[in-house]
Amino acid sequence: MAITKRTLVKALGTGIFGVSLGIMTGAASSADADNIRMGYIADYFGTSMAAIATEKGLWEKHGLKADLKVFTNGPIQVQALGAGSLDFAYIGPGALWLPASGKAKIIAVNALGYTDRVIAQPGIETIADLKGKKVGVPEGTSGDMLLRLALERAGLTLDDIEVVRMDPSTIVTAFGSGQVDAAGIWYPFVEVIRNRIPDMNELTSNEDFFPDVAFPSSFIVSDAMSGNAAVVKKVNAVIKEALDFRRDNMNEAVAITAKFLNVPEGPLAKEAKLAKLPSSKELEDLTRDGKVDAWFDTLARLYADFGKIKDPLPAKDFYLSDLYAE
Repeated sequence: MAITKRTLVKALGTGIFGVSLGIMTGAASSADADNIRMGYIADYFGTSMAAIATEKGLWEKHGLKADLKVFTNGPIQVQALGAGSLDFAYIGPGALWLPASGKAKIIAVNALGYTDRVIAQPGIETIADLKGKKVGVPEGTSGDMLLRLALERAGLTLDDIEVVRMDPSTIVTAFGSGQVDAAGIWYPFVEVIRNRIPDMNELTSNEDFFPDVAFPSSFIVSDAMSGNAAVVKKVNAVIKEALDFRRDNMNEAVAITAKFLNVPEGPLAKEAKLAKLPSSKELEDLTRDGKVDAWFDTLARLYADFGKIKDPLPAKDFYLSDLYAE
């Protein structure tokens, strides 16, 4: 039988030569795959890695079966890790105090985000104007951290404002109805609020504190799973490939994430531009050079200064840098 180009393509897809396309591209058989449970947060940077890995078959390619579970914030995921209902998770920089206090270990950097904002109702123009005002903030998140940093720079503390602890979706409602004067929150919630109150003010962002303070979001692992280096390295391989794809194919990455979350692309496209995105190779080099440890140590010290944790661990004790740098 003559082997035409069309016949060859069909053969590769159906496996009539005795070799499936999956095996030819290096994918592990399902029998050899390791099962993992991984958490994510339903925004662009909290979901895009998992969405791309799912769409592009990266879990299977690197010998994993992933049970993905959605959460509203990082601290809840860390609780799930501790309870044994998750193996891996995603956290923003605002939840870094948990690994720094020994609650989990970081396996990889996701992005250096600038999505956080302190926003205020029309008429409130500066952080100093927040004195005595009601400010909504999700406790223990990056919005909480940015609010504290901004207050400190303005010579204020949390005692100078009326802090209202609430989850992100509640902040959207409370801000829109005027129940709070300001909020420490992040995109895409900022964009949702702006659509309701177009003349609201953005008082500060993460970028205002760079490079003295970087805000890396991260992937973490439970203590129980952290000792399984083989599985951690498989997950890192998925993360690295997905992150490089996201960096080099922003429009497609946004489309994949929007499809995964079943949401419009517009807000995610705006969020996707609000971060520095080092390549996996750059992050490997930054890890070997100690720069990533320095980012984590700086944030951990800030949390100690804020009174969130007393004696933070050094980054070398909660970032599995050797496994990432391999």
